[in-house]
This record gives sequence, structure tokens and C-alpha cells, in this order.
Amino acid sequence: MNWEQRFHQYMEKLKSIWKSGKVQRSSRISYDVGWNVLLFFLIIGFIGMFFAGGVGAGYFASLVKDEPVLSYETMQQDIYNYEETSKLYFADDKYFGDVQSDLHREEVTLENISPVLLDAVIATEDENFEEHHGVVPKAILRAVLQEVTNSEVKTGGSTLTQQLIKNQILTNEVSFERKAKEILLALRLERFFEKDEILEAYLNIVPYGRNASGNNIAGVQTAAQGIFGVDAKDVNIAQAAYLAGLPQSPSAYTPFLNGGDLKDEDGLQRGINRMKTVLNRMLESSYITQAEYDESINYDIVADFKEASPSPVEKYPYLTFEVEKKATEVIMYQLAEKDGYSKEDLEKDSALKEDYEVKAERDLRKNGYNIHTTIDKDIYEAFQEVATNYDNYGPTVTVTETNSETGETEEVEQRVQTGGMLIENSTGRIISFVGGRGYDENNNINYISDNVVRSNGSTMKPLLDYAPAMEEGKVQPGTPVADVRKQIPGWPSGKPGNYGGGYHGIVSARTALQNSYNVPAADIYSRIMNINPAEKYLEKMGITSISEDLYGIASLSIGVAELTLEENINAFTTFGNNGKFADAYMIEKITNQDGDVVYEHKAEPVEVFSPQTTYLTIDMMRDVISSGTAGYLRPQLSNGSVDWAGKTGTSNNYHDAWFVATNPNVTFGTWIGYDDNRPINNASTNYSHRNLKLWAELINSAAAINPELVTPSETFKRPDGIVQRSYCAISGMLPSELCEKAGLVKSDLFNAKYVPTETDDSLVSGSSVIVNGKAVVAGANTPDEFVTGDGLMFSPEFLKRNGYDKLPDLTQLYPRTETEKWQRIGVPGAGAEVGDAIEDDGKDPSAPTSLNKSGSKLTWKKSGSNDVVGYRVYRATKAGGKFSLVGSTTETSYTIGNNNAIYHVKAVDYFGRESSASKEIMVGNTSKPEPETPDSNKETDNEKETADENNEKEDKQQEESNNDQEEEEEEENNQDEESSQDEESNKDDSEDEQ
Repeated sequence: MNWEQRFHQYMEKLKSIWKSGKVQRSSRISYDVGWNVLLFFLIIGFIGMFFAGGVGAGYFASLVKDEPVLSYETMQQDIYNYEETSKLYFADDKYFGDVQSDLHREEVTLENISPVLLDAVIATEDENFEEHHGVVPKAILRAVLQEVTNSEVKTGGSTLTQQLIKNQILTNEVSFERKAKEILLALRLERFFEKDEILEAYLNIVPYGRNASGNNIAGVQTAAQGIFGVDAKDVNIAQAAYLAGLPQSPSAYTPFLNGGDLKDEDGLQRGINRMKTVLNRMLESSYITQAEYDESINYDIVADFKEASPSPVEKYPYLTFEVEKKATEVIMYQLAEKDGYSKEDLEKDSALKEDYEVKAERDLRKNGYNIHTTIDKDIYEAFQEVATNYDNYGPTVTVTETNSETGETEEVEQRVQTGGMLIENSTGRIISFVGGRGYDENNNINYISDNVVRSNGSTMKPLLDYAPAMEEGKVQPGTPVADVRKQIPGWPSGKPGNYGGGYHGIVSARTALQNSYNVPAADIYSRIMNINPAEKYLEKMGITSISEDLYGIASLSIGVAELTLEENINAFTTFGNNGKFADAYMIEKITNQDGDVVYEHKAEPVEVFSPQTTYLTIDMMRDVISSGTAGYLRPQLSNGSVDWAGKTGTSNNYHDAWFVATNPNVTFGTWIGYDDNRPINNASTNYSHRNLKLWAELINSAAAINPELVTPSETFKRPDGIVQRSYCAISGMLPSELCEKAGLVKSDLFNAKYVPTETDDSLVSGSSVIVNGKAVVAGANTPDEFVTGDGLMFSPEFLKRNGYDKLPDLTQLYPRTETEKWQRIGVPGAGAEVGDAIEDDGKDPSAPTSLNKSGSKLTWKKSGSNDVVGYRVYRATKAGGKFSLVGSTTETSYTIGNNNAIYHVKAVDYFGRESSASKEIMVGNTSKPEPETPDSNKETDNEKETADENNEKEDKQQEESNNDQEEEEEEENNQDEESSQDEESNKDDSEDEQ
């Protein structure tokens, strides 16, 4: 039987079975059973699913039950509340760096981000970004299963929206509660905000590792600039892929180390591998073509990494810290003002000030301000180069100090440090400054900062002494001031002293300032101390560091108080600004992220001195440079024709050297000194010259950059009310005929309000003579040989009026530079006072006593008469011979040598009468007589006696009258000794260079 037959039989059998109905009955039973079983499991499944869903929903609800429902405004504030770094600018909007911050970030809008970078971020972080509503359920379930099963591979389930919520509203805590809140808030955020808004916020908050300066960075614009040196809108595909890959692990993938250097090859490879992963995802998502992928996958991304670059703190340390400090101060006062507190309130309450200072610092570091300064970039950089390379500061010394941390002594080097500032007079704009010789770990002091104060030495004199005294009408440039050893109110006896010791006689105020004499400055200040010039003038010029306790101290006049470099230099701008003080400032304006001005400096000049006082002070300080203590400067300048007026200064014991000068546009000052206040006059070169040369090199560098500003061609203009007048150099009054005869008429500038109106009365006709230790006018019969002066003498009344009659020696009044003219004026000798007219008693004076020979000199005791003007010495060549006049003197000694002779002495009184002869004294062997003097006076013979046979009775009678003379001589000797000691101690006074 073939297969066809078998198949036919089989089919017939099936038909028979089907017709019998058994198959139908069996199928119905199986179907019913199967359906019932399936239905049971479906019911059980749905019940389980609803139960699980209910449990899950209940658990989710319990996790987010405490989370408040955030409004649109709240969420908007939160997601856009990311810290943005404040930026720093030179003048003319030249960017130089960011404010120091733990995280550097710069905001950018979506339109300024390259589309390819946006594609790379979406392809890498959230491929369903455009479709989902804040969360992707399957991604969340996958992440939950991976977490529950502790899977080694965790793909994460966060969308860009969730990541934004995590960074800006929630924390990085890993928990189901935070995740639940994140989901809830992400769903709500998507309801309020467009996709572009969410993406833009995300790209501004996400961290990107480090930049080429080693700073932590966030935000895609900061990353593009910090890693590649391009804006986010200009990145290519490979760069976009590299940036998009960084947020997954910024520290691992960043190409830079902490200091800004590139990582080694292995360290860089991790970031490159991540970039390739991003490129793959971009290709899979069709954001790039295969050709673009092939080109980018082989792109040398390492070549695009920026070279390590110094941060602004590293490149401009002094400037960065100073700008941050001053900007913080500006913001501090603004914040306080908003809360109703004034600047004075903060100054009075240190705790309140500290609180607002902290707020201001936080504000500055997170609010993305643009800090625009007054600093000229080119001049500032030139200043730093000069200060760094200048080779004549003085010696570096090695000192032993105690380490404050370890308590151990160690040797450290101390260099001469420096500081300087260039300020525009009319506005107070700080154009440039020098903060020191180099900012490093061992010396990070900014010497122009508020926390560094130094004694300003003689630069104080024009500020506190001369200009205020001229403003008050107490002196004018030609006013004579006696630089002599005298008592000045507020000073101990013999103080102050002048530099190098000694005195200079009567000099003009101009000359005293030109040569920086201390005594005249102290004298002039004593004339205005009662008006409190520190409060009346210094405070108006911005000098507030000096304690009010020092305002009444006389030594303030020569610069013993300490103040900041900025204060001292800034004060001199008053003279360059026609007597008006414009406070120095460094912050021009501050704008916010939107470019709105939140602060702008407004100059508010304060009138301190009249134009007349200002010009006179300027004119006097011109002489300081032309022929005074700064005479070394002019040859050092590249432009010697500039109208500079300035003042040098040296503090106590040579701790500090200053020079500050102003011209019609700017004021510039420099300072040098050691940190520990050791003397700077410890080198072969003059310390003042070293500072002057530094000043010149700095100003030359600035002039080469901006000559119109720094070295103007115009000069200080003489204002109305300034006149030139002649005056007598002795008194400062209008010249008299006698002053003209003495050749002491001079001419100088005056404020027209204070031109002298009275005629000089310092001189009288005739000559002077010493009578009993006092100077009186010589009489008609007074012998000429004892008279001083060339027909002129100081008026006793003038001497008394000025206190000169108390001087031990009136020759101190002679100026050193004009001695010949002044010597024509008769003055008493040492120890003399001004006496009254002499009354004639009609008697001859008594004879001198105790004639003796000491060495080559004859000595004797003075006559007991009160009208003696001098003594005549007579000589005879042999015993019994005639005595001839050999000389006369106002002293009680006379040099005779050792020739063989016999001598006696006679006193001569005011009216020309002679006393009888003293006892004789024999010198040598008179057996061989000396030849007679042809012109000798004829005298009667005297009894021969030797010095040892002097009449004791006569000596006794004269002893009482001689006591006064001996006491005066002793006092004079003591004064001479004190004067010598004072000259030595003058080196310890606050003095200036000559």
C-alpha cells in the first residue's frame, strides 16, 4: 500500500471521529478550564499590580510630603541663582582677571553657545530631552533596579531637568527621598519653563573641572575659555564633544592640574576617551555625519589646550588684592546704606562693620560684578618692571628673628622695600602704583595698603607747617625765621635739632623749607598750634590715620606721626589742584551682570587752601627741586622742563626716605625703608639719592607712555592776589635805609593780603660795645677798638621783641650763606645780653687783678667796675723802662708769646677812661732789653715785681666783684658743652637731608 492510500484511510478515520462529536466535547472542556485558569491569574496579577502601585504611590507620597509646592517665581529665582565670578578691569575696560573665588563662572545665553555643543550635551546627557516632561520613567526604573540589585553598571536616570534641580534646589545627597523630590520638582519645573530656559540654566551651572590657571570652573562659557581659549559659540565638533563629556567626572577628565599645568599622557587619555564616547553618541543620534565623526575622532585635541597661564593673583598680585579690598569696601558701604547705616555708623561699631564686610565679600564673589578700575594697564606694568629691576635700593641685610609658629630663631633676609603712587590731581584717580619689590610667601605686604603706616618725616612740613601758617597769615615765603638754639613752645630744651647738627641763623621761610631745616619748621608750627592745624587742614586732605591724641604734640610738625603712603601722597595733590583736595580712588565703577551701574565714583573736591597759599607753597617747593634737598633729581629726569614742585622727607634715625612731587596734572610719590625700621643710611650711596633716582625712573617710564598726562608742558598759573615785594631780610618788614645800607633788602612773592606795611626797625645807627656782659650802643667817647659793627647794630628793642636778647651769642643770627654782609651789623659777643644806656659815674675804672702768665698768654681777673668795655695791654722791654701799648681786648686774656719783657694791663670804661695799671709781670730775662716800640704810649716807670709778688690785699678787694664774672663764665662753658652734646644728639631727631 502506497502512502496515498494510507493518507486516505487516515483522513476517513478523522472524519468518523469528528462526526461522532467526541472532539468537540473534549475541546470545550479544555477551553473552559484554560480560560478559567488564565482569568484567575489575570485577576490576581491586576490585584497585585494595583496593590504594588498603591504601595509605591504611598511610599512616594511619604517621601515628598514635606516638600513645599514651589511657585514659578521661587523656582525661577532658584535655578538662576548660580554664583558668577566678578571680573576685574584696568581703565578703558581692559580685562585682567577675575576676583579670587573657589569657583569661577561666567554666565552665557543660549544664543551664544554653538549648536554643535548643544547637540553634544543632549546626545551625552539626555537624548530624550526634547520629548520628556522632566523625567524618563524607564530610565528611572532601570536606575532603581540597578540600585536594588547592586549592579556593577549604573547608567543613571537623571534628565538635564533633574540635574538642574539637584544642583540648584536640592543637594547631592544619595537617597530615595532626595530622588523622589527631584522627580516631583523636575515635573513641576517642566510645567513652568521652556526647554531652552532649562538647557541654558543647566549649561551655566554645571562644573567643568579646572582651567589653565588651575582654578575650579563652572559653566560652559568659562570652560570653553578656560580650556581652549575660545568662546562657547566658536568651539568645533571635537572641542564640543570634549566639553560635553567633562561634567560626568570633572576632576578625572579635566586636562589641567591644580597649578594649571597639563596632566601627563595617561591623565589626558581619560578625557580623550570620554570625548570619543560623546562623538559616538552624537553619530548614533545623527547629530553629526560619518565624515564629521571620522575627522573629529582623529582630531588632536591636546594641541588646543591652553598653555598654563598665571591667574590675576599671580600676574598682578598687588593690584588684584588691592582692587578686591577697595571693591569690597564700596559694596560694604552700599549694603549698609540700604539697611539704614551710614559710613560713620560702621566706623563706630567694629562688629557691625565686620558683619557688612563679610556680606560684601560674599556679594563680590558670587554676584558677577564687573569692577572697573582707574589703573592704566601700560603704566602699571611699566612701574612693576622698573620696581623689579631697580638695582640701587640699598643693601639686603640678614637678621635673626623668632619664628612665631615654631618659637625658634632663624636667619632671614630683609630687603629695602618700596611703595609709590601716581594720582591725577583734579579727580583723585589713581593711575598706577608700586606695592613693593615682589609679592611672595615671604613678603606679601602691599606697602600702599591701609594696614601699612610709616613716619612721613619732613614731607609733613608743607602740609602742616608752611601752607597752614601762610593761610593763617602768620608767615610768607620771605618771612625771616631764626634757626638758632632757642626754646620753642612744646619742645624740650635744645630740641629739635637740624640734620647733621648746627644752626643756620636768620633764614627765610622759603630757604628753611628748601633745605628742610627743622628748627624753623617747629617755630612756624608753634605760631599756629592754637588753631589745631591737624584737624583744620590735615583731615581735609584725607589724613585720618593719625590719632587725635597726637594733634597737640609739637613734634608732629616735623613728621613723627605715622600714616599710610596713599594718605601722604594723596595730600600733596591739594597743591596740584589749586588748593582743593580730591580723595584718591581706584574703583571707577561697578556694574552688574546686565551692565547696569550699581556704583560710580563721584569726585567731591574739598577746598583746603586759597589759590594764593597754594601757589606760594608750590613756588617754595619748586626750590626744593631746583636748589634744595631734591637737587639731585633734575638731571635724572628724561624731561627736565616739567614744572615739578616737591618735598623730600627722612624720618627719625633714617628709618624712611620719601619724595613727593606734584605738577599741574599729577602727583607722584615714592618711599623706601626696611620692614623692621632699621636705618637706610647704611650704604656707600646717599639714601635720599637712591629714592630720588627710583622716583625718576618710575616717572620717566610713565612719561614715555602718556607724556601729555604725566609731563605736561603747561606750568602752574599764578593766581590774582600774588604780588612781588621787597622786604628786609632781618625782620621781614618793609626795607629801611639802614637795611639797605646793610645790603639785606630782598624780594619775594607775597599774598597781597599779607604784604608788610611797617618799616623795618631791626637796625640802629652806630656800633655796639659790651658793657658788663651786655650789648649797648657805643658812646661818643667809647674807644673804637672795643666797638663792633660798621656803623650799624641790632636795635635792642628789636632783639628783645623777638627774644633774641636771650641768646648766648648774637652771632648765631648770622646766616651761614651771607656772613660777610651780616658781619657789618654790630652784635655782642658770647654770653652778652642787650643792655640799657650807661650812666657816667665820673670815676676811673678799677684796675684788673691777678695778672699771670699761662703758656703764651697773659690772664687776669676783670675790673670791679661796671662800665668797663675792655682792656689795654702795655709792655716795657726792661726794668724801669717805658711801657708801650701793645694791644687791646674785650677778653681777660691776651697772647704775648715768650719774648723778654715786663707787662701790665689797664681797664678802659665806656667813656674812654683808663684805670691805673695792674701789678706788673716779668717774662723771661729782661737784662737783655727788647727794642722799644716806636709808636708806644709814654708811661711813667712802675715798680718792678714778678707775678708771684702780686698784691694779695688788692686781690682780696677784687674777689667779691669778680664772683659774678666767674659764675657767668661757668654758665657760658656749660652752655657750650650742652650745645656740643645737642649737636651729637641731633642725629636722633626727626630730620631731613640737605
